[in-house]
Amino acid sequence: MTSPSLLFHTIRHLRPTQVVSRAYYGVANRWGSPDVSFRRLREAETGECRWRPRTDFLPPEEQGNSAPAIRAARFRFQHDVRDAGRPIDWTCADAPMLWRYNLHYFDYLWSLEFALGRAIVEDWISRHAFGRGQVGWAPYPTSLRLMNWCGWFFGRHFAATSRDSRLIRGLRASIGVQAAWLSRRLEHHLLGNHLFENAAALAIVGSCFDGPGARLWRDLGLRLLRRELAEQILPDGMHFELSPMYHSRILSVLLWLLNIADEELADGLTGYAVRMLDALAVTCHPDGGIALLNDSALGVYRPLHELADFARRLGVPWQAGRFSADATFALPAAGYYGARTPAGHYIICDAGPVGPDYIPGHAHGDIFSFELSLFGERLVVDSGVHDYQRGQMRDYCRSTAAHNTVEIGGCDQCEFWDVFKVARRGRPHDVVFEETPRGFRLSGWHDGYRRLAGRPTHHRELTWFHEGTLAIRDTVVSSAPVRTVSRVHLHPECRVLEAKESSVVVERGGRGYSLQVDAGNLAIGASWSCPEFGVRRRNDVLELQGEGARSHLAFALTRIGGNHPPSRTGLTGVAVNMV
Repeated sequence: MTSPSLLFHTIRHLRPTQVVSRAYYGVANRWGSPDVSFRRLREAETGECRWRPRTDFLPPEEQGNSAPAIRAARFRFQHDVRDAGRPIDWTCADAPMLWRYNLHYFDYLWSLEFALGRAIVEDWISRHAFGRGQVGWAPYPTSLRLMNWCGWFFGRHFAATSRDSRLIRGLRASIGVQAAWLSRRLEHHLLGNHLFENAAALAIVGSCFDGPGARLWRDLGLRLLRRELAEQILPDGMHFELSPMYHSRILSVLLWLLNIADEELADGLTGYAVRMLDALAVTCHPDGGIALLNDSALGVYRPLHELADFARRLGVPWQAGRFSADATFALPAAGYYGARTPAGHYIICDAGPVGPDYIPGHAHGDIFSFELSLFGERLVVDSGVHDYQRGQMRDYCRSTAAHNTVEIGGCDQCEFWDVFKVARRGRPHDVVFEETPRGFRLSGWHDGYRRLAGRPTHHRELTWFHEGTLAIRDTVVSSAPVRTVSRVHLHPECRVLEAKESSVVVERGGRGYSLQVDAGNLAIGASWSCPEFGVRRRNDVLELQGEGARSHLAFALTRIGGNHPPSRTGLTGVAVNMV
């Protein structure tokens, strides 16, 4: 059973609208008569197609789904391939919930020829009727499906769709019912990216058609979007849930809106698009993939270069290549700081909060964690996210032990429980970021462990040199002895070549790197790297261990060869023989 403390420290951060909405939907879903009220929604009129998109929509990522596989009713989501049956079983009750959600998003529609896509959509319309408990009618998959159907049929395949009057009648009727239903089931109990997707879907459907129902949906969607954009897009351009993966998704939806916006709306959206592209550019590694901060995985949403190309086709005035020399970056509202160099060195540090207090579901225990690439290859990695299901891997990926920061007493910086819930959570304090002639210095402390005996605090000072050296000093202060562990998670393709009492040599891609310890006991352990949904790979983790009421841990990580500048830890350049 969930403890009263966990419930209290979770619920106390919720907004009143979340509490009221949860109660309302709980009663409606359990005791209401949705089928009766839903029949009345069928009177909503979509009208004729009226939009004229500026260019072809950028499709969502199909996740490897191909026309031959879908023709055989085999769908692939999160690297999990399943036979959905012939005819398709749209309930797929044995599949994980997120897999079933993806089935109803219809992102894969964009990989199909018109005849096959039309057949699958018509099958869904005829055989997945509204009903209580139907996953396909949940607000989130309904939102994504509406956007995909409008973009695919009335955008990319407008000519073929307009020649088929029977198809148009069926589509308009189904889209009208779905939009009307969505307008009454907005996810105010979740808010965040869910409500943004709801609003965007209504705005897109309402812009696609010219009927009275469509005008109502457009007005409602745009009203919500203006409010949510002002809150969800931080002043530095980062999405406020602080996940580069969801940031990419929100940006792609924003660009869809720009594609169909009138001049007044487009003027307001363009500024957000530029800021979000700036933020995404600095949260991507040299390999083009996003940093795996918080709930993030590769291969889910379109990469930066494709989003930037779509933005250019829409006339968004954004210029790539902002780093022409050694340069630092700072997203102070998000708490992300780092640097990028022409040699392919890249570091990003997380010194921000775990997320919005009322919606921290995608947060990880990663305060003062970092990711590092050298010579364009990822060297120190974040855990990523394996899945959203209850279970060991979900718990592990969120844990502090899965990140490149300090764990105290074997506990997490935050009280994670259930799938997306967080009770007491850590907060960074006195964060200072300053550029130096050869890099930057970042320092601060957090209070995430004050709930433990002794009320320990973790202080970290991180110093980066553009030549490719990172030095970190950690101090843990407590009124009672505690055990501390600072971890450095290596990329799965790194190999440990040599391990000594106070140094380790690792190799990746034919290049050598050394971690030299100045304070702490060094050990090598095993961990999991989860760069994509449904993927987990074994990797080595370097651990610095300490114990006491006041403990210090310090190390420097540098490439082997070349000049190694001194660090604040007192370490000088290292010279290690490769074996």
